[in-house]
Amino acid sequence: MDVRDLRRVAGLLGLVMAGTIAASCVRNPPSVEPDVPPPPPASESATRTPSPPPPAPPPPPPAPPVISESDEFSSRSLEELNRESPLQPVFFQYDSDDVSPEGQTVLAANFEILRRYPTWMITIEGHCDERGSPEYNLALGESRALAVREYLTELGLATSRIRTVSYGKEFPFDPGSTEEAWAKNRRAHFVITDR
Repeated sequence: MDVRDLRRVAGLLGLVMAGTIAASCVRNPPSVEPDVPPPPPASESATRTPSPPPPAPPPPPPAPPVISESDEFSSRSLEELNRESPLQPVFFQYDSDDVSPEGQTVLAANFEILRRYPTWMITIEGHCDERGSPEYNLALGESRALAVREYLTELGLATSRIRTVSYGKEFPFDPGSTEEAWAKNRRAHFVITDR
């Protein structure tokens, strides 16, 4: 190798070293941090309103109604109600439309049932025994039904819930021709016509 070659190699080495030195002298740019707002002063965080609480879960669906013993009639049809009527008949003395003390007791009990079921509409049927003319018995049956209606309205039942009708001797409880049968037939009978 001659001097020229040595100079070339030395020049190349110089260049390589200069590049290495230059590369090692180059500064790396500073890392950039994301902009984060500074925390608020302590006094500002104390006056901040808290965020609203999360919404409450929806309420559970209502439980199905439980029919208690006192509400046993609400699930029955009109036919069932009238077949085993909770409303008792009122009985009358011969040739009379006066509501007896026993009849008043029955009507007070019937009124309590009707008060408990304010949507029930009733028909009071006036009945008689087989004695007397058809015209007389129709009039007496009407008079008995009206006497019962009047007593119930005095207790507080609305007249708009009551209808009256007379059947005279047409629909007896007991078809017999004895005093016992006649006593059963002289009555004001209750029919629930709407609920």
